[in-house]
Amino acid sequence: MKLVFAGTPEFAAVALQRLLEAGHEVPLVLTQPDRPAGRGMKLQPSAVKLLALDHGLQVAQPRSLRLDGKFPEDAQATQWLLRDVGADAMVVAAYGLILPQWVLDTPAKGCLNIHASLLPRWRGAAPIHRAIEAGDLETGVTIMLMDAGLDTGDMLLMERLPIAADDSTARLHDKLAALGGRLIVDALARLDTLRRTPQPTEGVTYAHKIEKHEALIDWTQAAELLARRVRAFDPFPGALTHVGSDNLKVWSARVDPGDAAGAAPGTVLGCDAQGVRVATGQGVLCLTELQRAGGKRLPAAQFLAGAGLRPGLRLGQNDTGAPHVS
Repeated sequence: MKLVFAGTPEFAAVALQRLLEAGHEVPLVLTQPDRPAGRGMKLQPSAVKLLALDHGLQVAQPRSLRLDGKFPEDAQATQWLLRDVGADAMVVAAYGLILPQWVLDTPAKGCLNIHASLLPRWRGAAPIHRAIEAGDLETGVTIMLMDAGLDTGDMLLMERLPIAADDSTARLHDKLAALGGRLIVDALARLDTLRRTPQPTEGVTYAHKIEKHEALIDWTQAAELLARRVRAFDPFPGALTHVGSDNLKVWSARVDPGDAAGAAPGTVLGCDAQGVRVATGQGVLCLTELQRAGGKRLPAAQFLAGAGLRPGLRLGQNDTGAPHVS
């Protein structure tokens, strides 16, 4: 088919690569504008843009697609491009811009979305993170025909994927990206015969965007929830606590079978090569991979060799003993 592709991060780049390998023609790629990133805050192109340019594809980076929005000139220019291309369909994966009705109506066979959840569970921006955080046992990918709602379109294909006990968002992302790339190629090959299935009205949940303030660990929460949140927030924004005025990132943790013995939440109970045991509101959390500000992610044994953690310290408090707030 002749396709327009719209996507931004690595999840979308995997799908674009699979579409190109399958022989589809992609005369136009839409992706988000370059964003400042890194310590120097230099403008960085998206993963999709880099892949598209590597294949010599035309790239457009509108700031908005709304003809009556803040950047109508971007929307108008994109409208001309889409009409000129005359695509059979548009494939959308983690694009990051709302598609107004005029975009949905432009491709002859509609707009297909690759969504990393089992719809209608986890509609929205962060389905992978929220599935892990919630303790879901499985997730998957849904290929749907887009409509004007937020991930509300009719479903074409769905495939389930178990969530492993040690899956972080980074690990699960890679599995789902590969699955999404395979499913979209399959869906396009059978597009004229696939059955459109309306989404159920029951079981709808929303995967709200991950905010930086969520990184701060609340030690009064249960160890089981905190362990899931550590996995859900790897690689972004990372789980954060404090030792006095110093930041401490926690990248890996597990529930410890031990007893907090009445210790206040956030109290370090023990430190050894197996990890840093910390009391929580319910149970004990063992921190197994940590990172100090400006340092590297290290296993607990290596981290403790150069750190001042010791039993009795209270994590999550500033130098005055008051709790840190986000």
